[in-house]
Amino acid sequence: MPTQTIAVESDSLRVTVYIDETGAAYLQEVLPQGSTSRPAASKYFENGYAPLVEVRLAGEGTEKHKSSKTLVGTYVGPRLKYQSHEIRSGPGTKTLDVTLSDTGKSKITVVSHLTVYDNTPVVRATASIRNEGDQDVVVTQLTSLVLGGLTSGSQKWWADYTLSVPNNSWFREAQWIEHDLPSIGVDDYGAYGRPENHYASLAHYAVTNRGTFSTEGHLPMGLLKRRDNAETWLWQVENNGSWRWEIGDWKDSVYLAAGGPIETDHDWRQRLSPGQQFTTVPVALCHVLDDYEKAFASLTQYRRTIRRVHSDNKNLPIIFNDYMNCLMGDPTDEKILALVDPVVNAGAEYFVIDCGWYTDDPGWWDDVGEWEPSKKRFSKGLKHLLSQLREKGLIPGLWIEPEVVGVRSVVANQLPYEAFFYRDGQRVVERNRYQLDYRHAAVREHMHKIIGRLVIEFGVGYFKFDYNIEVTQGTDINTSSPGSGQLDHNRAYLQWVNELHDRFPDLVIENCSSGAQRMDYAMLATHALQSTSDQQDPDRYAAIAAALPTAVTPEQSATWAYPQPEWDDETNALTVLNSLLGRIHLSGRLDILQPHQFNIIKEGMDVYRSIRVDLPTATAFWPLGLPHWHDDWLSLGMAASDGNRFYVAVWRRGGADSVELPVGALKGRNVRSELLYPVAFGAETEWRASEGVLKVKVPSSLCARLFRLTVS
Repeated sequence: MPTQTIAVESDSLRVTVYIDETGAAYLQEVLPQGSTSRPAASKYFENGYAPLVEVRLAGEGTEKHKSSKTLVGTYVGPRLKYQSHEIRSGPGTKTLDVTLSDTGKSKITVVSHLTVYDNTPVVRATASIRNEGDQDVVVTQLTSLVLGGLTSGSQKWWADYTLSVPNNSWFREAQWIEHDLPSIGVDDYGAYGRPENHYASLAHYAVTNRGTFSTEGHLPMGLLKRRDNAETWLWQVENNGSWRWEIGDWKDSVYLAAGGPIETDHDWRQRLSPGQQFTTVPVALCHVLDDYEKAFASLTQYRRTIRRVHSDNKNLPIIFNDYMNCLMGDPTDEKILALVDPVVNAGAEYFVIDCGWYTDDPGWWDDVGEWEPSKKRFSKGLKHLLSQLREKGLIPGLWIEPEVVGVRSVVANQLPYEAFFYRDGQRVVERNRYQLDYRHAAVREHMHKIIGRLVIEFGVGYFKFDYNIEVTQGTDINTSSPGSGQLDHNRAYLQWVNELHDRFPDLVIENCSSGAQRMDYAMLATHALQSTSDQQDPDRYAAIAAALPTAVTPEQSATWAYPQPEWDDETNALTVLNSLLGRIHLSGRLDILQPHQFNIIKEGMDVYRSIRVDLPTATAFWPLGLPHWHDDWLSLGMAASDGNRFYVAVWRRGGADSVELPVGALKGRNVRSELLYPVAFGAETEWRASEGVLKVKVPSSLCARLFRLTVS
């Protein structure tokens, strides 16, 4: 077979697949437009490509000198040979489909789907596998993306590149940690190039997640960059359940492999009967010959492209939610009505009643599932209370957990047993709750009925969909494996949410999961907003707020602002500023603030309304670098899309009383600096145009300021 190169291009990216003389296919290049192929620096490199797709089937292990713990080095991957390809065009996209067939004993066909987008250097990859034989096939692994040669332009790749991984724990979300490659075991082992080893050492570094908390522990992302900022790779796995990505050495360079659940990590096996097909979860990969800020800006644009269109992401209304540092799950009509006028006066447009509205019993945790309003909490009924909110010009919202049923709930005995997760004949119980299985029509119909009644009869215009249990077992009812059952449930749940949007186009749905334990772009391509944390300390929340644009677009990033009467003025201003460059989730005791305290909050809401028009198209930058949890100074910037306005938030949590903030895009330009919030508290500033540096001096050891830099 003659060799050939197949390419798919957008105005931003060129992706090529190389077919060698044996018919083997490799993802050869993912290059920004205008750049040239990078030379192979290694004396061993020999093209450095890994198979386009890596597949494992039941009973087949690993090639010689490979590890069964990695996604690469399978028997099937090298056996897959090119059959055909086609390019499909869509609105602003092109997709290359490369069809491969197994030349070994299995009768499978695999299609690699590679999609490129206008205006952003991102490729989105999935893979489909089909059983073309007359007997069942059991798949135990199918990668969405495999790419070798990420560091092929470097003589000493193990020293020239670093890997950053985002930790994402409850109360401490989106905290990126940078590693040099040898410290994580990826190094020059001297293994490749020996006669007995044609590929790599066994060294690799993997990040994986199992279960329904898709981002508990880590976000499904990674960042590989050159130390001199000349090149950055940034990726995300898009699944609201289990996933894995890994890097390692392959042909004396770094490879990346990523995808959804697999057998070894997630108890996933997919049985395919003759003619059946399975498609993996998407993986998005961004490549820029620039620094990490350019990569995050490109990924932000991609995220805006793939998500469902919703007016909320354009208008950015201010949301009040009565939970955090406020009613804390104990609403009554008396408490809510006391908040209404302050909420209206502050400028909020939505009023969300959080947990507790559905129960008379304070111990409601294990009794949820009916979602009927409490008869004791609301003297004239919840419907009447929500109508009062609407009369005040507020759109009412409710908190709900649509995927769980408490063990004491009557619903647990009303739905068929197949409507719940089961393992080995036992219904799965986590924290005294059962997990609903959205593959079952009875579950979807039950929840459609509940949501429909609350929207149509009660006038609810906003839902906070929360989820507070973690199911790692999966379900083994009517499925190939527990991991497969869980993946199919994940997909069915998203389909149900999309059906709600189709039915009620103006309905706003927030994604929440113990804060941000499902902050992934399977969920965020469907939901309008993301709850970003349950962190209750505003100074700690600042480190989260400064990092959030790495994980979620600003217009989807719902961040708490929860003033308290006992806090000093600087602290109350800081909690407001935490949310000003994203989405405001206003809370706290607005009803008992002193007048001057309330004015601090209202000033922040007024500022937000004046700048929110820029946020849906803005991109983030970090004058002090990506934040760390204990940094004395933090800074986050937003660049308006017209290139003339830059918003810079700065937090001081100790240390010296001044800081220098580099803004590289404004170096050498005349700039007017303006303190937007809080104006009365003051700050000394100096703009040094020749260096592109804003020097800021503030009086308090705990405070925050928001500036606007305008090109003059």
